[in-house]
Amino acid sequence: MTAVAGPVAAQSLPYAIVDTGQTGCFDARGASSCPAAGAMFFGQDGQVRGNQPHYRDNGDGTVSDLVTGLMWQKGFERTSFGEAPGKAAASRVGGHADWRVPTIKELYSLIDFSGATGSSPPSSSQVPADARPYLDTRAFTFEYPRQGRFIDAQYVTSTAYTGRVMGGEAAFFGVNFADGRIKGYPQNGGPGGRQWYGRWVRGNPAYGKNDFVDNGNGTVADRATGLTWMNHDHGRLDWAGALAFCDRLDLAGQSDWRLPSAKELHSIVDYSRSPDATGSAAIDPIFAISAIAEADGSRNWPYFWSSTSHLDGRQPGDFAVYLAFGKAMGNIGMGGPQGMGGQPGMGPPGMGMGMGPPGMGPPGMGPPGMGPPGMGGPPSRASGPPRLLDVHGAGAQRSSPKSGDESRLPVGAGPQGDVLRIYNSARCVRG
Repeated sequence: MTAVAGPVAAQSLPYAIVDTGQTGCFDARGASSCPAAGAMFFGQDGQVRGNQPHYRDNGDGTVSDLVTGLMWQKGFERTSFGEAPGKAAASRVGGHADWRVPTIKELYSLIDFSGATGSSPPSSSQVPADARPYLDTRAFTFEYPRQGRFIDAQYVTSTAYTGRVMGGEAAFFGVNFADGRIKGYPQNGGPGGRQWYGRWVRGNPAYGKNDFVDNGNGTVADRATGLTWMNHDHGRLDWAGALAFCDRLDLAGQSDWRLPSAKELHSIVDYSRSPDATGSAAIDPIFAISAIAEADGSRNWPYFWSSTSHLDGRQPGDFAVYLAFGKAMGNIGMGGPQGMGGQPGMGPPGMGMGMGPPGMGPPGMGPPGMGPPGMGGPPSRASGPPRLLDVHGAGAQRSSPKSGDESRLPVGAGPQGDVLRIYNSARCVRG
């Protein structure tokens, strides 16, 4: 594969994918010079230039995305999941009466991976000086929360999870523009009736809808995005191995394959499917996908590496973005004070739902370089062993270490005890 030098024309595509905004290069430890062709870590996101973001401020409280054909509200409001459709329909921003709650694919089109979470512990209420939102703040209004954790800038979507998280919670998928992730959040807001941020959208009803064709040669074309995918997947690869596998792939007479960016990979998630609802991975059945066994012996489907680095934690860039096409697992402590660090009153012990952990553990409890402050250390085991659950939902976007000894990773990372994996799967793309 050779690095793409210029942007791809996108205006004619019904589902044009916007570039992630990542222009720098990273190795397994963090920022680095960009590697030459054939060298380790070649073909990563910062070396592939896609459809560059092109926003137009209309001067009336709206912003047009000239790549996707979507129009957005420049500002935001606070809302519950249940109230969001009514609030969007009642909005008259810009003189328009057809605002709607965005789907997860519409909202994710705005994520910008030049953002950085910042070096403060996730439990901190203070915004660190090195934090940058995962959103273009030249085009859109953004705020870090005025109370609680600084990373709690989660935006609501209309995409409900067809499965259940935390052993029974009905959830919707939201995008967090403070920490650069997708996960499932409780539809009822949890015991405290939590509210989220809402930014409404209008236009291009075709956005996010795939048009797959099996080419009969081991590849699948998506006529909506203009991308061609490897039909099968290849597993047990660290990040460098995934990049190299796709770079060296010769399939269907083509040799310009590459590991997809986070946004490209996200485009093939099928949010109508889940292990609970359809007994399958969250991907169209036109694709072949391998199954894996979890630590408790249960059947699941793998995480898939993207070429995008995640600027999160003590060593920004030492983690890479993955998409969970099966359950996004976590080891939840069974009982114990605050379980994995949920805030008092925000949920049952151990079920924190990402709503705020004071008590995630001091920095450095996990192996060096394996995550942000407080991510190390196993979950509470005060009254029983960890319980393996789908904590974020099939279709969640998280990140994992790029290299290292997988056996030395913490049992669970973060407030929901995320299962981290160094060896994930790859599905290559071209176009």
